[in-house]
Amino acid sequence: MFNYSKLLGKITEKYRTNEKFAEALGCSPQTLSKKLNNKIPFSQIEIDKSADLLDINIEEIDTYFFTKNVQKFEQK
Repeated sequence: MFNYSKLLGKITEKYRTNEKFAEALGCSPQTLSKKLNNKIPFSQIEIDKSADLLDINIEEIDTYFFTKNVQKFEQK
């Protein structure tokens, strides 16, 4: 699973709401929500278009789209 918190911050910075970004990306807000919640993956085309829409440099794409969630385990 991927952590999209940095991507969410960029969406808020540029578009203010997920709904406005979903419209620009060409998908429904429900579909975007599923992608951001790791229910369905982003396609390569969606990643490329998102990077363009959000002014993300190609060198930074991995930071926004491929940062894995880290699970913390509590020691007993």
